[in-house]
Amino acid sequence: MHDTLKIIIGLVVFLILMTFPLWYNLANGKATYRPEPEVITKSIPGKDKCILPAEQMRVRHLSLLNQWRDSAVRRGVRTYAAGDGRSFEMSLTRTCLDCHSNKDTFCDRCHNYLNVKPYCWGCHLTQQDTVQSR
Repeated sequence: MHDTLKIIIGLVVFLILMTFPLWYNLANGKATYRPEPEVITKSIPGKDKCILPAEQMRVRHLSLLNQWRDSAVRRGVRTYAAGDGRSFEMSLTRTCLDCHSNKDTFCDRCHNYLNVKPYCWGCHLTQQDTVQSR
């Protein structure tokens, strides 16, 4: 029972050291940092609105693209009917990247921040990739 004070001090020091990065980032304002993708859209007639609202696309784009892949590749259904009655071709390259052509500042900014490595780019090429491969 003589070591109780040493144990308590040791636990307090341990907790301070383990939570230091959290407190440090909160003090510097880095804990609230969220990268904003740079949206550069082409002016394409008939494509003045995205498939879903921006907030839904931020959250659901992975599941939407996986759903499109399954429908287009596995079932042969290549048209997506949006909730507002518009229809789109289920294609990352010809639908999404047709308007959002700046992969480096649109897609990669958030994916790099979150350390996410999507496997989309194994098959789908951007315009910059096709120019560089020539």
